[in-house]
Order: sequence, then C-alpha cells, then structure tokens
Amino acid sequence: MRTCLLLLFLLPTLCWAKAPSPEGQRWWSHVEALAGDELEGRDTGSPGYLRAAEYVAAKLAEAGVQPGTARGFFQDVPFISQRLVWERSRMSLIREGKETPLEFGKEVLINSASIREGPLGAELVFVGYGLSIPEAGHDDLAGQDLQGKIAVVLSGGIPKGVSSNLAAHYGSRAERAAALLRAGAVGMLLLPNPSVQEVPWERVVAGARHPVMMLDEPALQDGLLPWSATFNPEHANTLLAGSGHTLEELVALADAGKPLPHFALPTSIQSEVALERAQVHCRNVVGRLPGSDPTLAAESVVLTAHLDHVGVGEPLKGDRIYNGAMDNASGVAALLEVARSFQQDKGPKPRRTLLFVAVTGEEKGLLGSRWFAERPPEGSGRIVANLNTDMFLPIIPFKELLAYGAQESSLSASLEASAKRLGLRLVADPNPQANAFVRSDQYSFIRKGIPALALKVGYRKGSREERLMKEWRSARYHGPADDLSQPVNLEAAVRFVRLMKELSQGVANAPSRPRWNDDSFFRRFAPQPPVSPPAP
Repeated sequence: MRTCLLLLFLLPTLCWAKAPSPEGQRWWSHVEALAGDELEGRDTGSPGYLRAAEYVAAKLAEAGVQPGTARGFFQDVPFISQRLVWERSRMSLIREGKETPLEFGKEVLINSASIREGPLGAELVFVGYGLSIPEAGHDDLAGQDLQGKIAVVLSGGIPKGVSSNLAAHYGSRAERAAALLRAGAVGMLLLPNPSVQEVPWERVVAGARHPVMMLDEPALQDGLLPWSATFNPEHANTLLAGSGHTLEELVALADAGKPLPHFALPTSIQSEVALERAQVHCRNVVGRLPGSDPTLAAESVVLTAHLDHVGVGEPLKGDRIYNGAMDNASGVAALLEVARSFQQDKGPKPRRTLLFVAVTGEEKGLLGSRWFAERPPEGSGRIVANLNTDMFLPIIPFKELLAYGAQESSLSASLEASAKRLGLRLVADPNPQANAFVRSDQYSFIRKGIPALALKVGYRKGSREERLMKEWRSARYHGPADDLSQPVNLEAAVRFVRLMKELSQGVANAPSRPRWNDDSFFRRFAPQPPVSPPAP
C-alpha cells in the first residue's frame, strides 16, 4: 500500500519531467567515460590519461575525422616532472635576528616550479601588483631595489586605467617572471588576495603536493624563477609585521583599483629547497577534417579542449580522485560532439580545414597547447584561428555567452552572428581580476599571433547565476567534488555544442582569415610581413 501511495505521489513528476534529449545524453556519456573513477583524474602522463586519449581518438575516428599527425591521432609531448620534497625542504622568517620557522601547508607553500635547489637567504620587498606594463605607464618594479631579493606580490586586482586583457598578459607566469628577473629578483613570494581567491587554501595545499611539469626543451621553458612560494593570506600579517601595513589595507586598495604602496619588509627569509625530477611522456590527440575549398583548405581553424586534470591527490572528505568532470571532460565531450555533428551534417563541409585537438598539460601551465602551437604536426596547414573550450560550466541555463577575446579580433563578427542565430546574449567578463584570458590554452595560440576565443556559459554580475558559479568554484574547482554526482544542465551543454558548431563553421567559411583589431595589444604577436628592400 505504501508503495502504491508513493507511486501516486511521484506520478505527476514522472509524467511531466522532461527526458534528456539524445544529444544531451550523448554529451554526458563522454563526460562519464572521461571523468569516471577508473581514469583516476587523468593526470598528465598517467595511465588514466593515456586511456582517456585512446577514448578520444576512437570517438574522433567514429565521427569520420582523419588522424591529424603522420603517426595517427597522437602527437607526442615530452615533459620533465619536478616535485618538491617536503620532508627535506623548509622556510623561516628572520626578523631582528630571530628565526621563526614556518609550517608547510599551514602558513606557506614553496612552489615545486622553483628551479634553485639548496639554501637561499634573501630580503623581502613588497612590490604591489608586481606588474610592469609599459603601454599603460604602470611599473611596480621601477625604482625598486630587487637585486638578490624576493619580490612579495599581491595577486588579484587590476590597477585603475589598465585593461583586463593587458593586465592578464603582463600578469601571466612568463611575463611576470621575465620582469622580475630583469629587475634582479631571485624569487617571488605570492600573497593571494582573499577577496578574489577562487580556491580555498586547503585545496591549494592539496594541489601543491602534485609535481609541476615543464616541456623537455629549454627553448620552451619560460615563466620559471629560481625560487617561488605562496603565503597563506590567513597568516599574512605575520609576514607583514613591522612594515606599517596590513593585508586588510592592501586588499582594500587593490579591490578599488588604487595604487599599492611599495616597501621593504623588516624581514628576510631563509629556505632550503629539495627537488626530485623525472622524465614523462604524454600526448595530444589530434584529428583533422579537411577543408572543402581547394584554396582555403590550406588554412586551419583549431578547436581545443584540455584532456588532463590533476589526478589523485590529498583526500578531501575521504575522496582522493580529482575527477575533473567539468574541468575539462565537459569541454572534450563538446569537442567530440562538434566533430560528430559535422559528420551528420548533409550540407557543404567547412571550406577551411578543422583540427580537433584534445591537449595535455593544461593544468601544468598550458604545456600541451604550447607544444602544439609551436610544433603543429605536418599537414596542419596555416593555423588562422583557435576556438578553445575549457570548463564552460553548463550548470545554469545557457542564455548568455561569455567569450574571452571577443573585443580583440575580427572573430567577433562570426561570434556575434552565431550568438544571434541561437538567441544568446553576449556579456562582458564579470570577473576581470581572475585573468582568465591568459589562463587556458587559447593563450598558447595568442602568443604565436593567432586570433583566439575562449567560450563559456555566461552570466551577469550580481545575478543569481553569478552566485551559483562562485559557489561551484568554491566547493568543486580542482577538488574531488568535480565529479559525476554534481547537478548538470544537459540542455545547456547541447546549446553550447550547437554554438561551437555554428561558430567553427562560420570562421572556416569566412572569405577572409581572422585578423587582430588595429587597437588590440595582441596584434604585436602576429607574424609581420617581410619588408621589401627599397627600389634602386
């Protein structure tokens, strides 16, 4: 009787609930295959990652996509893995001759990307945002005595009058490290701004246990400092004691976009760094859909999504597998569905060649995409655009579109046309302080002068959707909770796949290749045409 009553209670829900569409179910099936526990978080070079790569290659082949390299679907990428040995490393603050040891994980983390082993003693200088931006007349390093010292930098925040994309570029790991090295610094101590910090400190600590990686080619190793560390903002005033400044004061200035003070701290550090290194080999997955136009087929539009996540790590609430369902099995699933949709499309095929690339090593510093952009496989043709999908987050209805880079190039025309056809509203970046434009694989192509877009489900600042997105990042980003049990809006994912299909076809069919806008800062990275010699 109780069962009958329960069925009667549920009957209206069963009758009126909308069943997932076949497209939504198919997209989700890829996410399930890539983010299941058996793949153990797809860490770069791990057996789980290699199985994920085999899955992606098989699905591209099923979709009628050709192998994109001379050796099939795989492009080998060589890495050096480096891990900080916590048991043999240490750090202390020295003030007025007194040494105060710091506890790893609780107060500070030495970055595994530090490249100097052994002891280091250095004075500390607070350099504000740590940004040197000639185009904006902003230079936190000018006039600072950093020779042989550690630069203390407040992360997050954009100086007033500086565009978000410009700040993102100069705040990237490679640019900031280059500027600090030119100024004579021997390292950087990062002080996160808690008002814009995306990940709780406990997950920062868990992530720090993972090794870092660099490409096994010196010419492609940048952004590395002799020494770098991150200080827990909860203990920041221990670091700032005696300086006349507090974290609360500095954060208030940064949140308002105001200039930050620069000052020497009455404190130095002593540290000992021990590292372990190993070689790791991994692979990008590359598929090719040849263009239909005899002339334009020599040009290619590259669709990217990173396949790696962060693997198995410190247990959080008893779970050690960092599945990476939204980050970024979701994006790879979208890539596969776009490829499949072109096979099913009975209309004309795209005029330019499309390359479908699931890259490795994004979580290690955009390394797989850097390798691909620097060394595209033979047959890739001239790459004219990149469309990147990373953690597009279909956890809310897809009504608004966030497109990083839309204001930088002529790709905006195809983007606006595609958004209009699907009834999507383009919205501005609601969180420019996150520097998202340089934090995913599109940046590897931008550095080669290739116009690029990064696409996500959008929302408006101050909206309920913004709150949901922030809650997701706080609870799930780079943690075990980014798994298959979380709520997902399948129809938002379906609409996103349709957008990617429309947009890639529009870019591939456009009469002219994409170009940077005349006022875009990133135009400088585009290859310059040779200068003709003067006539005799």
